[in-house]
Amino acid sequence: MTVITEELKNHVGAELPPFEFEISRGDLKKYAVATGQRLERYLNGDEAPLLYLFAAMMPVVPLDRLLPDGRQPDSGLMPPLPLNRVMAGGSEYQVHRKVYAGDVLVCRQKFVEVFEKTGAEGPLLFLVFENRFETRDGEPVVTERLTRIAR
Repeated sequence: MTVITEELKNHVGAELPPFEFEISRGDLKKYAVATGQRLERYLNGDEAPLLYLFAAMMPVVPLDRLLPDGRQPDSGLMPPLPLNRVMAGGSEYQVHRKVYAGDVLVCRQKFVEVFEKTGAEGPLLFLVFENRFETRDGEPVVTERLTRIAR
């Protein structure tokens, strides 16, 4: 018996409104230092390390709005789930071009797929999300496929 409900299936294809952000040299320098980067192009704030985009798209949340375990609340793309233990399942990146200080990027987020597998302790739900980063003109920069697993 499947745990994928019609309601869950109906969420596939859901998108958040796109949002825009500028890549600043100062933020790149801080990120490089905080994450122990060693390459000069990162430390000088000229170019963004790939995972900077993940940090850049995270909203700043007041401490009193964090969940009891210290995490931010899930985005509006996360549908109600019949299984309540959710963990990271990995990310795959397609890099179309590098990200530089001064770039203005648009992020588009979409819930693209849900499927089920059976694990040793029962059903597992795999939820796949896509984060597309592009220029204002629509030039692709980075596409991320992010998987979350519920059990």
